[in-house]
Amino acid sequence: MMNALILAADSALRTLWAEPRASRPNPAASVAELALDDAGRRQSAALMRINHVGEVCAQALYTGQALACRDPALRAQLAAASREETDHLAWTRQRLHELNDRPSLLNPVWYAGAFAIGLAAGKLGGDQVSLGFVVETERQVEAHLQSHMDLLPAADTASRAIVAQMKADEMAHAQMAQKAGAVELPAPVKTLMTWAAKVMTTVAHRI
Repeated sequence: MMNALILAADSALRTLWAEPRASRPNPAASVAELALDDAGRRQSAALMRINHVGEVCAQALYTGQALACRDPALRAQLAAASREETDHLAWTRQRLHELNDRPSLLNPVWYAGAFAIGLAAGKLGGDQVSLGFVVETERQVEAHLQSHMDLLPAADTASRAIVAQMKADEMAHAQMAQKAGAVELPAPVKTLMTWAAKVMTTVAHRI
């Protein structure tokens, strides 16, 4: 148990304060980047800051779930999904830097909240409920990323390439959780998750 707690603490420190390192090439590296005007740059930066917050929360959620997980095989699957989310974290962080902007100042708050949800889901509901949170979270994130494809400036091909790959990965994570035995969450829980995400995205847009 002590080793698991140390790993969870290490994950939090690396997510919040270390420079993330991707294991896969950045999707934006293969596209021709077009010039953005100042309004377009601000719009892209705000959206990518929200996406970066989402990846901070994904790291926290998976870390909390892995800490509570009872099945070693499932824990390994959660760890694999977390590594892909680390790629997203690195890509969105790099894109923010290229857009001359910064991550959310409230990232420690977002991390703490998502970690608590992941840990509670696993401890109180068991692995199947925890997986249900993965499915619903990824469904909502997929819809959120699709909305960003509509909102990103047409010229921002770099951000669009990153968001498209993130969307594909989130769909795969939801499918993994469903195959592993996820249960459908009650409607009130889904609604609460939607409202919590709305608060996060609204605040992270600027702060």
